[in-house]
Amino acid sequence: MKHAQDELVWIDGTGAAHPLGEVATQRMRTREGAFRIMPSPRHLVFMRYVGADGRRDREDGAVVRIAGEITGPGAMADVIALLAQVGWRGELVVQDSEHSRSLFFEHGSIVGVQSDAGDELLGSIAYRFGVVHEEVLGDVLIRARKTGERFGVAAVAMGALTEEQVLSLLGRQVEEVVFSVLMADDGLYAFLDGYEDSRLPFRQVHSATSLLMHLIVRLDGIRYFRPWIPSSQYIPKKRPGALAPGNEVMPLWNAIDGTQSVEQLGRSTGLGEFQVTEMLFQLTQSQHVIILPPRLRGGAAEAVELANTALRAIHQRADMAGRGTVFRNAMAGFARGSYDDLFRGAGPFEHGGFNGQMIDRNATNICRALGGEPEVLVREMMYDYVAFALLSCGASIGKADEQALSREVEPLLAKLRPASQSGMFRLNK
Repeated sequence: MKHAQDELVWIDGTGAAHPLGEVATQRMRTREGAFRIMPSPRHLVFMRYVGADGRRDREDGAVVRIAGEITGPGAMADVIALLAQVGWRGELVVQDSEHSRSLFFEHGSIVGVQSDAGDELLGSIAYRFGVVHEEVLGDVLIRARKTGERFGVAAVAMGALTEEQVLSLLGRQVEEVVFSVLMADDGLYAFLDGYEDSRLPFRQVHSATSLLMHLIVRLDGIRYFRPWIPSSQYIPKKRPGALAPGNEVMPLWNAIDGTQSVEQLGRSTGLGEFQVTEMLFQLTQSQHVIILPPRLRGGAAEAVELANTALRAIHQRADMAGRGTVFRNAMAGFARGSYDDLFRGAGPFEHGGFNGQMIDRNATNICRALGGEPEVLVREMMYDYVAFALLSCGASIGKADEQALSREVEPLLAKLRPASQSGMFRLNK
């Protein structure tokens, strides 16, 4: 995980710059040479390469027409809308801590894209949308590496794809890369004046305005669906006794087997993750399906261990603040009644954790009597328990400590978090 300090550069009183973090060091190493430091506000340092002569020449890199910080998902929508209106010809580069993406603009249209994100390469998109199977994908990639051909050319030559399918996938690739640009929540963008035509082996003209409007609807949809379907790794399952829904969702309904995730269903049906998510939302609202969280390899025992790690951290903070006894009393009151059957003989112990094997055994007995799956029960109940512990402790340790504790615990909570509509267990809570 990247930390904020990884990107820090210290400028001392003499004007010398010292990269402090590993990421900052790596980035500085790739920029050896003479740069001009541009006039800028005091809180910004803007430099561009000019070479030893100190002059901006054509070979020194494209002119930056606009640039700025990305501060949240959707922030790039205004930038794309602006570029669609002004009609500039150039490359919009969007970089975060992990990936670099480029959108190539010409007269208000996006005519090509590039991305170094693995799941946005053409082969990955063909696989994600179920156009090629995993074995075929591997064979095409082997040929492409040996011959130096692009994926689409190699796939057509092998008979794995038709030219029409390649053109359709290139269109999907444009959508996926632009959507990822819209989803960027941190980083920097820069619009570079002009580009070499040789950088675009394929040109497809997409109205930037039309594409933007289409993808904003998708972005808003994803935000709306997330409380019910938090990620593409969640698993839909048909409700027992549910009748078949309308014809428009039958291809998806027939594919739901209780084991395939949203991502896998998008691939096996050829509908893609977003359309599957949209249909599943309809099916959850009509009470046809429930959404289960991604399965843990270690089952219920692993869920308990995730909770234990979080609870140990929370209890330590409470003890350090001198609030340990009050906090434990609050937790005992919260668990009384609702958690009696699940926690019987399993804890909590002084450090806040539980015996995972005993929790698993208790959950199995509960599910044998009430129905359902032990892992789902344990994840939902432990999520509620840890979330209350975090809230209860945070209220008494001060804002700064609460924020630090939340940052430490939230990744563990995220792995436990159930879909809000699964609703299978609450045990009279």
